[in-house]
Amino acid sequence: MTRYEVYFSSGAARQLRKLEQQQRKRVLHVVRGLSEDPRPPGIKALRGRVGYRIRIGDHRVLYTVDDGVVEVWVVKVGHRRDVYE
Repeated sequence: MTRYEVYFSSGAARQLRKLEQQQRKRVLHVVRGLSEDPRPPGIKALRGRVGYRIRIGDHRVLYTVDDGVVEVWVVKVGHRRDVYE
């Protein structure tokens, strides 16, 4: 199986740095798994826009998958009440 390269947008990287260390570790662990399987069980396709969301406790990671160039782009990381704005 092909491994996907995972990239963070500048905004997502900034949002990730703002998380508490424990939560940041949980998010990074899940995001690393996206390189193996960018569409794991439990994800949801976003409505009204391209991409997916994965739930990590009260936080969400919004990302897109480009199968043509085998890339995953994390575009937003944040608390569920703020991430969809």
